[in-house]
Amino acid sequence: MKRGKVTIDRDQCKGCYLCVRACPFKVLEADTKMDPSGVYPAVFSHPEKCTACASCYQMCPDSAITVYELEGDEK
Repeated sequence: MKRGKVTIDRDQCKGCYLCVRACPFKVLEADTKMDPSGVYPAVFSHPEKCTACASCYQMCPDSAITVYELEGDEK
């Protein structure tokens, strides 16, 4: 099975959570820490479930998400 890693640019994320709803494996959620602009951005919270499907990336209206496909045991 493919493994993935998601990075989210906290400064670009506006907290719409479209990515959270789009993820079939529920690897993203709202952060508990507010960013400087008063938004709770999305955060990559369950890396063990990520398959690099890029549903979150495709849904993000602000291009705040990057998805990486991992090889081997990389985490």
